[in-house]
Amino acid sequence: MMSQQELVSGIASELEEVLDLDELESKVYLNLLRAGPITASALAKELDIDRARMYRTVDKLVSRNIISTTLSSPKLCIATNPHDALKIALGKKEDEVNKIKKSGEAIIDKINSEITTNQINTVPTFRVVQGRQNIYADIAHEIENSTGIIYIATTLEDVSKMYYSTIPEKIAICEKNGGSVRLLVDMNDPKLAPFVKRFNATETRIGKLPSKGRMVVQETKKMIMSDSAASSQNATADSDFSLCTNSSEMVDNIFTLCSFLWDASKPLKTIDVKQYVRKTKY
Repeated sequence: MMSQQELVSGIASELEEVLDLDELESKVYLNLLRAGPITASALAKELDIDRARMYRTVDKLVSRNIISTTLSSPKLCIATNPHDALKIALGKKEDEVNKIKKSGEAIIDKINSEITTNQINTVPTFRVVQGRQNIYADIAHEIENSTGIIYIATTLEDVSKMYYSTIPEKIAICEKNGGSVRLLVDMNDPKLAPFVKRFNATETRIGKLPSKGRMVVQETKKMIMSDSAASSQNATADSDFSLCTNSSEMVDNIFTLCSFLWDASKPLKTIDVKQYVRKTKY
């Protein structure tokens, strides 16, 4: 049975992904929902946060319509209804997507007509991507355009965060194009198993991974790797870094490693999750 603190912590982590909040913003919003109207000063004391930092956080949330303040003195902070907060977040994303759609093609046409490009596509490239949202966008792009096998080897905590990205939707597109996504996770918490099942990977297996990091690799194409801190339960969205490369040697080596780990693992549907966790812990 999960404690109240564990339950709130889990909700806060999911809320960060859905409403695009940082850890403190998520805690402030949830505590306002729980406590009702309260001053920023009292909330800072309750959460043991510096008052100046709390005021800055409240101002930011007010500007995004996540919370509002009264005209009284002192001002009281009031959390927006969760359903309304979600609608606001969705509206913001839809506006961003529509803006890109309207201006994107025109910009591309202008580039193609006015700028001569000299791209060399045979040279291996490396880049470091910062921010979980940017990394998940890269992963989603690779999955959407794949017609082969893609391995995702990561932790259950990372899968629970990916569930709220566009990655599950891109898996369906990949499968329509003839590709497949193989999800390999190291089971360490049976409470997160539902996220794995709802993730809807083409195939899912449970097995021991060489690290707590994240490996995403498409055969002969591209590799995205992050260290153990990135996919941990306590990692913040901004602290997530990944290395992306199309180096054929590195891609082939990691793809071979994932294939080996896949063959040594067991399908999720054949495993009693709680029993598996107990056996691997003791």
